[in-house]
Amino acid sequence: MSAAEHPKTDALLKVHQAALAGMQAVGPAPLGRAVAFYAEMQALGQNASEATFREILVAGGDVAEALKRLWRIQLTDWDYAAGPTTTDWASHTEPRTDERRAAIHDQLGLEPATRKVLDAEIPVQKTTGPVVISQKREPWRGVGTQRGVDWYWPAYERYLREKKGWSPETTADLGDAAERVIERLADPTSPEAYQSKGLVVGYVQSGKTANFTGVIAKAIDAGYRLIIVLGGTLNLLRAQTQRRIDMELVGRENILRGAGSEIESDYADDTAWLRNKFLTHGGMPSELGAFDVERLTTRADDYKSLAQGIRALQIEKREKALPLHDPRNLDHAAARLMVVKKNKTVLNKLVKDLAKIKGLLGEIPALIIDDESDEASPNTANPNRSDGPDRTAINQKLSELLGLLPRAQYVGYTATPFANVFIDPSDTRDIFPKDFLISLRRPDGYMGVQDFHDLDSKIPPQQRTVTNSNEKAYVREIGGSIEEEDDTSLRKALDMFVLSGAMKIYREAVDPRVDENYFRHHTMLVHESRLTAEHSELRGRLLRLWDEGGYTGPSGRERLRELFESDLLPVSRVRADGFAVPSSYDDLAPHVGPAWARIGADDRPVIVVNGDKDIERGEADFDRRAIWKILIGGQKLSRGFTVEGLTVTYYRRRAGNASTMMQMGRWFGFRKGYQDLVRLWIGRKESSGGLRPQDIDLYDSFEAICRDEESFRAQLEQYSVMVNGKPQVTPAQVPPLVSQHFPKLKPTSRNKMYNARLAEIRTPGQWSEPTAYPAENQTAALRHNADVWLPVLDRLSDTPKHFSFHNADTGVTHGFDAFTVLLSPQEALAIFRSLKWHGQHFAPSLTYLEEISESRRDLDDWLVVAPQHSSSVQRVTVGARKRSLSWFSRKRRPERYPLFGAISDPKHRAVAMRIAGSLANSNDAITEQHVSPRRGVITLYPVLEQRPSVTAAGEADLKGLVMAFSFVAPAAAHGRDNKVVRFTTIDSAQEDEAIIDAT
Repeated sequence: MSAAEHPKTDALLKVHQAALAGMQAVGPAPLGRAVAFYAEMQALGQNASEATFREILVAGGDVAEALKRLWRIQLTDWDYAAGPTTTDWASHTEPRTDERRAAIHDQLGLEPATRKVLDAEIPVQKTTGPVVISQKREPWRGVGTQRGVDWYWPAYERYLREKKGWSPETTADLGDAAERVIERLADPTSPEAYQSKGLVVGYVQSGKTANFTGVIAKAIDAGYRLIIVLGGTLNLLRAQTQRRIDMELVGRENILRGAGSEIESDYADDTAWLRNKFLTHGGMPSELGAFDVERLTTRADDYKSLAQGIRALQIEKREKALPLHDPRNLDHAAARLMVVKKNKTVLNKLVKDLAKIKGLLGEIPALIIDDESDEASPNTANPNRSDGPDRTAINQKLSELLGLLPRAQYVGYTATPFANVFIDPSDTRDIFPKDFLISLRRPDGYMGVQDFHDLDSKIPPQQRTVTNSNEKAYVREIGGSIEEEDDTSLRKALDMFVLSGAMKIYREAVDPRVDENYFRHHTMLVHESRLTAEHSELRGRLLRLWDEGGYTGPSGRERLRELFESDLLPVSRVRADGFAVPSSYDDLAPHVGPAWARIGADDRPVIVVNGDKDIERGEADFDRRAIWKILIGGQKLSRGFTVEGLTVTYYRRRAGNASTMMQMGRWFGFRKGYQDLVRLWIGRKESSGGLRPQDIDLYDSFEAICRDEESFRAQLEQYSVMVNGKPQVTPAQVPPLVSQHFPKLKPTSRNKMYNARLAEIRTPGQWSEPTAYPAENQTAALRHNADVWLPVLDRLSDTPKHFSFHNADTGVTHGFDAFTVLLSPQEALAIFRSLKWHGQHFAPSLTYLEEISESRRDLDDWLVVAPQHSSSVQRVTVGARKRSLSWFSRKRRPERYPLFGAISDPKHRAVAMRIAGSLANSNDAITEQHVSPRRGVITLYPVLEQRPSVTAAGEADLKGLVMAFSFVAPAAAHGRDNKVVRFTTIDSAQEDEAIIDAT
């Protein structure tokens, strides 16, 4: 029987809505009884049977789809449920498993046939939740009596589903991730004050704002009554964050609180406000059994002192004799919300106002959300300088805020966490995430670095196509240099921007899933420099190219046809994800003119966004108007701010560190409906500048950063697994996590790495040269190191061999004589482990040497090479065999004493690197005889800082002899990653010794 043959199917939908609504508080219960109860009210009789329910689901139709959506929402909620409240009905099953779904079916008492239909129509989503590293905690969420008033999270959840069209699974994922944060904060009603600090790591442009908005919603419901959101360092980012929270969480009624009328609202001219896109509560929450949210900042106004501050911060108490954190007060007190720019002046106003009501502060459960927490928030003052400040300005204000609010919880959000994990864990006034570190999962539909690169692809480069290669599909190389001003690539990028705009209009016309507001924004970002003067010049170039484009004439149309057929169409045919694709350019051509008109009919196709005035004028305000424009950006658009509708990017901006560069990846984000149209033009040969400029491949740099990020996340996941119900590590104990796959690009800026320590340096096939030997006056340590090497010197060959390497590019041949001996990996490792050093400088290399030596995978032996001078002037007699060996005169660096500068002789390096397999043929028979793919090379350099004196017996006095060496690990000895540096954090409570063993 079809759904159409059931005249009362709409009534059946209402019955199921009522039945499932009645189970939300207690969990799944027998469906038959609940349906029978509500069916009697609707006089449905047999039309409410389980068999009828199944038939309707299978038959399809509008009512079937409505029933599926209703059940999909509820089953997803139960599938994801976690915590103590689920144990009664879930039989201790894990969330998102077949076992959990079976337990739900059992509680509902469903027939086997119904279970089969539901599981087929609504399969279990088995994605795992966020990765969590946390201190052991006492659970408080869902334990004992109900805590707080559930109002703002259900409202936000409903908004995401109904207004934004999020799927139940995506909404449940967000709720689960937010719950992982909330349950690790302190119980706001606890008599004891505790200040939790945590860090949430997302992806660039991946919805972190939605996540922390969910956290705010759940926190307000739980009892937190002062919410401070640090919304970046720029007005445009703070305003964007304020609007998002106001529209999706605070709601229309709270926004109008205190306003005389709709037209007095700060959103009176906002299109979304006029179209009723803002959340509505159906009345003031305080009049509907909940509590209000009072905004202390607005979209236009950051925090202002006195008039808004003092009165608004004095939170009312219903029971005067009880502290504010008592549930009898919290459940009725309005929450205060402010979105504050990370600016010293603004934060100083807030700190001063809070200090004036200091007596009450100890009672206020507060939550501080720090968006872009790696920027400005960490203390970047050099701890080794006695003449500088102890803390930087913003960090000092954060420290004061946390000091004033003993019940404040601090949660940082970032996509580039390296600055945060390098904070000294022992600095209790700083923001190190001592309580938890959470890594969010990559959301569905998100285009990130992985979508623009072919990471670990097994397909040979010559066989890659737009079908099997992300690079072939989305990435285009910029030809020439900035100095040459070759506009060929920029012209193609502009043409693709017009073509992709035409494709969007074509989809609006023919694709039923795309309405007129689907592609409200269509943008192209050009990012070459941070300098505003250069932005003006670039704007002139773009306007000239636009005017000369001929997009409405035959020359431009022919150029677009060729680009459509050679680039856009091949990609869209295989990557359009079901969205409409024209079969030929002739089908698209009618939409080129409208696209050109949307972009440039107002004679302003280009917008320069390098100041807050651009937002104030509304030119780059995506909230207030539709924008189809070319944006030139620098610093203002390189962090946090979302460029809506971004489709084409032209990027050649260099950066000094990985975090800054990753934040510039504005082409990352959600591109539903136009993922196939996205293109990235990127510089592959950009000059590094400076005294010794060299070419930098920006595309390869992003790939290296991506590997750093994935390595960090993978190690977080490895250590997140609980062992015997306890965490393996706390955030302060996290082992080396931050990697550096691109040697020239540090993880974050230098002033954020004062507390970073190298933990591992992987150098397969590379010349590595330790220089941190004990100082001249540390004779015992120097003597110890000499004694470690003496047995090796005694085993050196009796006669030297002549090695050489001919450089075919330069025509130069370097040759030298050297004694040699082979050591097993175990013998060499015993030496490396026995040596003494100044500080921890050799420890990162030792970690790598231990791995390749103990794995026995890529290392068979080490060839020890002791180069000899051609003359007999600088020679010393050493060892039991009284060997006469050359010594080398080297000096330590005064500015970094006792470290040496370069110790090795450059002419020795090529031979060692050839033997280790990282250079091509040496054209020397002796050298080639020693080449082995699993062989490393150790080059010995006995160093004397001054000419040795002669003893009474006529022997040289070797006091102060430094047994220096360099090494080249086999090029094949990559271990887990090839050529990578790993960092960890220095804990000031555990200072290093001046002279330490290598281990």
